Amino acid sequence: MSAPDDVTDPMADPGADVGAGADAIAAATATGPAATDADRLRRWRLVLGGEAEDSCGGLRGDAMEMDQALSALYGDGAGLGDDRRGGRGNSAPRVARWLGDIRKYFPSSVVQVMQKDALERLNLRDMLLQPEMLQGVQPDVHLVANLMALSRVIPAGTKDTARRVVRQVVDELMKRLEEPMRAAVTGALDRSQRNRRPRLAEIDWHRTIRANLRHWQPELRTVVPETLHGYGRKARRPQREVVLCIDQSGSMANSVVYSSIFGAVLASLPAVSTKLVVFDTAVVDMTEQLDDPVDLLFGVQLGGGTDINGAVAYCQSLIREPRNTIFVLISDLYEGGVEPQLLRRAASLVESGLQCVALLALSDEGAPAYDRALAAKLAALGVPSFACTPDAFPGLMAAAIRRDDVGAWAAGQGIVTSSKGA
Repeated sequence: MSAPDDVTDPMADPGADVGAGADAIAAATATGPAATDADRLRRWRLVLGGEAEDSCGGLRGDAMEMDQALSALYGDGAGLGDDRRGGRGNSAPRVARWLGDIRKYFPSSVVQVMQKDALERLNLRDMLLQPEMLQGVQPDVHLVANLMALSRVIPAGTKDTARRVVRQVVDELMKRLEEPMRAAVTGALDRSQRNRRPRLAEIDWHRTIRANLRHWQPELRTVVPETLHGYGRKARRPQREVVLCIDQSGSMANSVVYSSIFGAVLASLPAVSTKLVVFDTAVVDMTEQLDDPVDLLFGVQLGGGTDINGAVAYCQSLIREPRNTIFVLISDLYEGGVEPQLLRRAASLVESGLQCVALLALSDEGAPAYDRALAAKLAALGVPSFACTPDAFPGLMAAAIRRDDVGAWAAGQGIVTSSKGA
C-alpha cells in the first residue's frame, strides 16, 4: 500500500478512502495550509497503518505512540488485549493505559468518539466495570448511556466511581442547559397571563409606562400611572402542567439523559407541575426522583420492548386539566403495543385541548431512525412529530406554554417535521 505520488493531504481530500479513525488523526495532526510533504506523508502513514511504512516512512516519538493507540482500536485490536473475550484480567491494564494515551494525544471531542468506537467495535464494556478505568475515561453523554445500560451489573466497588462520572456529566449539562430552559419557560409563563391588579414585584414596567405616557407630569418629570399592568407570576398554584413520557429502549439512551436534565429543571420551577414517566413494555413513574437526575438515570433500565399505547394510557390518567397541560412523548415510535388504540387515544387527547408533541429524539446526534408511517399518522391527528436538539428544547417548551402552534414554531426553526401525508 502506498501514498499518492503528489502526496495529497488525506484530510484535505474528501474523496480519499482514509478508513476508520481518520477524523481522530486529522484532529490530532492538523498541519494547516503550510504543511510540508513530510507532514503529509506522516499523516498518510497514520491513516494507512503499518503497511504503508515503506512508502510513507517510519514514525517517531509522539507520532509512533499515536499510531499504537489508533492501531489498538482501528487495527486488529491486539493492543488492547486479544484475551478480552475470555476475561478481563490481562487486558484491563492495557485498556487503562490506552485510555490514558488517547487523552494525552487527542482532543476531548475526539477522545469521546474513540471511546464510543471502542465500546462498539471491540465490545469493551468491561472497561466500564472497573473503577481504575472509569477514572481515566472522558465523561460524556454516550458514557452515561452505557453506564445506565450496565447499571444492574456494575460491581459494588465500581458503583461509587460510576455515580461520580455520571454526576460530572449531569453537572456539566445542567450548567449548559438550566439557565436557557429556566429563562425560556419563566418568560413564557410571565407573558401567558396578565394581571390588572399586580403587586409591586409583579408589575410589567415597560407595558405600564407605555400605557400611561399620556399621564406624563413635566413638573415632576415622571409618569403617574392610572392603570397598572403586570404578570401573573405569583399564582398560588402551578400555571402549567408538563408530562414527559420517555421511551427507554436502547436507541433512545441519549434522549433519556437530556430529558432527565430538563425534567429536573422544570420540576424546580414552582409555576410548573412536572411529571416524568419512562416506559418499555412496562411503565415506571419517576416523578419522585426528579430532584436528583443522577438517581433518576440510575433508576432507568435501558432496553426491552416498547408499548407506547400503554405508556400514553398511564399518562392520560395523570392529566387533570387538559387545556392547561403539555404532553411530550419522546420516542422513535416503533410501537410494540396496539397501534390503532394508540391513535384513538392520541386523537382523544388532542380533542380534549391537550397540547401534544412527539419528539422522535432529544439529542444532538443528527437525524434519528423512527417509524415514519406512525409519525405521519400522529401528525395528521394534530400531534407534531419531529426531532429536537437539546439547545432547541427550551424554545419548544416556551412555544407550547404560550399556546403557539408548535408545528409552525418548528418550521420557523428550520426543523423538519413529519409530513401528514407520508
